Amino acid sequence: MRLVLALLFTLPLCAQNRTGDAAVRAVLTEQTAAWNRGDLDAFAATYENSPQITFFGKALNRGYADVLARYKKTYGTPESMGKLRFEILESRPLGADHALVLGKFFLTRSAAGGGDATGQFTLVLRKTKQGWKIVHDHTSS
Repeated sequence: MRLVLALLFTLPLCAQNRTGDAAVRAVLTEQTAAWNRGDLDAFAATYENSPQITFFGKALNRGYADVLARYKKTYGTPESMGKLRFEILESRPLGADHALVLGKFFLTRSAAGGGDATGQFTLVLRKTKQGWKIVHDHTSS
């Protein structure tokens, strides 16, 4: 009887985690598509539009406006954007409404655009009414 009860409570959680994982991975698919069509506004829309979000790379940026401004300053031309690809190494839930993603990025650019770049990232996403949104991004090359 205990096994049946345990399965009844565990199976919905496993299904929820798989559904959440697919939704979290879809955020990165959406980001890649937006980047590769040169749409930084759509790329940044995957971040929560909040003054509390953080991006930590060479410097710490706080708030949606600062994160978007950083992207536009650093990648403001099609040449500097190049083509982006992600490799997700791990995606796991941090409770019902947060998730952690570990991955690598690969940016293919011409020499005029800054040359190729690679690195790794850690993302924390939060489930919002608008779907899963990035609330913290730590990227290094």
